[in-house]
Amino acid sequence: MTKEELKERIADLEWEDFEAKTAKSELPKDIWESVSSFSNCYGGWIVLGVKQEGKTFSIQGVDNIEKLEQDFFSTLRSQKFNAQLIAQPKRYIIDDKKLLAFYIPASKIKPIYYNVPSNTYIRMGSGDQRATEAEINAMFRDQSFGIKTEQFIPMSNFDMVNSASLQSYRSYVKAYNPDRAYPELDDASFCNKIKFLNDNGEISYSCLLMFGKGEYVQQFVPTFALSYLEIPGIDVASAKQRYTYKLPEQDNIWESYLVNP
Repeated sequence: MTKEELKERIADLEWEDFEAKTAKSELPKDIWESVSSFSNCYGGWIVLGVKQEGKTFSIQGVDNIEKLEQDFFSTLRSQKFNAQLIAQPKRYIIDDKKLLAFYIPASKIKPIYYNVPSNTYIRMGSGDQRATEAEINAMFRDQSFGIKTEQFIPMSNFDMVNSASLQSYRSYVKAYNPDRAYPELDDASFCNKIKFLNDNGEISYSCLLMFGKGEYVQQFVPTFALSYLEIPGIDVASAKQRYTYKLPEQDNIWESYLVNP
């Protein structure tokens, strides 16, 4: 983030990836909420030395920039959080006042919380919100599933892929996102390009679930099934009634999408 970009954001702080906080010689207590929320969502900037009064923001600066930076990184590397985090620091001088900023990238491990799981935060609009129990549980489930789907299946091969499913998907991509179609590549090279096929010829679990032949999907993921869940509310916790049903059985995820678009 350049100095001019920072000035623009301070002038209009309705940003999902930007949080300004007052700080002189001590880190604000709620800074860890922002670290958690950015880690659990899409990453973002925390800027110290900017004061908020209503919807007005003014540059106050910080007094001891070295101490603040050291305290911040010491905490990230301590056991305060359930995983060690990284951040990119940057210093600015605006109107002869020093500002300290940290870019917090999205974490591959989710949920990220401090002290206890209930201190899990997510980004909602331009603010940090404590995650609900349902949202925290969903992060744990997604984390477990995500790690597995990134793995390649030992001794697997490209013959496990349903070529008709893959060709249908590539036609869809060509129509709606031609820059990602890679028409010059054959099917195997295309899957290698999108990380579905490794250089040893093994396919990933995500490739199998998305395009696999039915017999192989059932062999490696015997519990494979897709369900439709409709939530009439703003989130799972607030829904008074839910509608769910199991989708008709198909070979893979893409075939299920084609039958139930």
